[in-house]
Amino acid sequence: MQTKDIRAIDILAKAVELGSLRQAAQVKGVTPQAASQSLAQLEESLGVRLLHRTTRNLSLTEEGRRLLDATQPAMAVLERALTRARQAKDEIAGPLRIVGPRSAFTPVLWPVIDEYCRRYPDVQPEVQLDDNVGDWVLDRVDVGFRVGSPPAEGLIARPLFSAQLIICASPDYLRQHGTPRSLEELAFHRCSVFRHPGTGAIFPWYVNVEGEIQTREFPPTVATNSTDIEVEATLTGQVIAQLSSLSAAALIRQGRLVPLLTQHTASHLHLYAYYGSRKAQPLRVRKFIDLAVERLTESRELTLTSEEFEAYGVK
Repeated sequence: MQTKDIRAIDILAKAVELGSLRQAAQVKGVTPQAASQSLAQLEESLGVRLLHRTTRNLSLTEEGRRLLDATQPAMAVLERALTRARQAKDEIAGPLRIVGPRSAFTPVLWPVIDEYCRRYPDVQPEVQLDDNVGDWVLDRVDVGFRVGSPPAEGLIARPLFSAQLIICASPDYLRQHGTPRSLEELAFHRCSVFRHPGTGAIFPWYVNVEGEIQTREFPPTVATNSTDIEVEATLTGQVIAQLSSLSAAALIRQGRLVPLLTQHTASHLHLYAYYGSRKAQPLRVRKFIDLAVERLTESRELTLTSEEFEAYGVK
């Protein structure tokens, strides 16, 4: 059955109820001409007459009565289903599908989810962290997060903040191996490198050299595809690492890590929230997006301020 047939049957039922096709058209929000045409097209497609119409009254034909008797239970079920769907759009309950990068993202995402769940306990978050970029549509994602380039076309991408790539080491490492004074001296230190969890490719270090983002590669003492392992190797004094501020900012403030060569800190990678059109989103999705944007836009907890960098030598 086509949508136009359902619309015509609905108009037919309302016309019989009110005794007027004109009044039925008004209730359904269409013109009398459109209502009449809709019924005429249905009669033509069925090959039978459904209404006896005069200028003053109307009545069902036997075929029209049989059609309404057969279709009204199904139409009532359909109407109840549509009503439930409209109501669900404004409920803050149900599943909320969130995706984001695995690397260093738990400290970013979990505080937002935790606050959201305390506000709206009837929502069930389904969180998938994966460094590979999946298919947003096939994965039925409500809200996603990515560091780097904006996501694919067809999605709304909201930039939240720029993640800093900070060269850092533990106080123990610096006591044992000394402090590098230039990028060139890093070649003589124990450095870590990060491998992409999906491809195995080694990420170079991205450094800011007088406003230009350049790359550097160093012989690795430790290579890993886990940001947690890289952070632990740095904390225990095994290596110097270039860590994202998502992982490093809190540890630097605690004094457990020391930022090095801070004039070369790169901040060219942006964190994006992405989602589909807000017009068709359930309220639970819109509320989560609003909270994530409020908590993460220009986040001070996940980045170091210029004053903090100045304390380590950047003037």
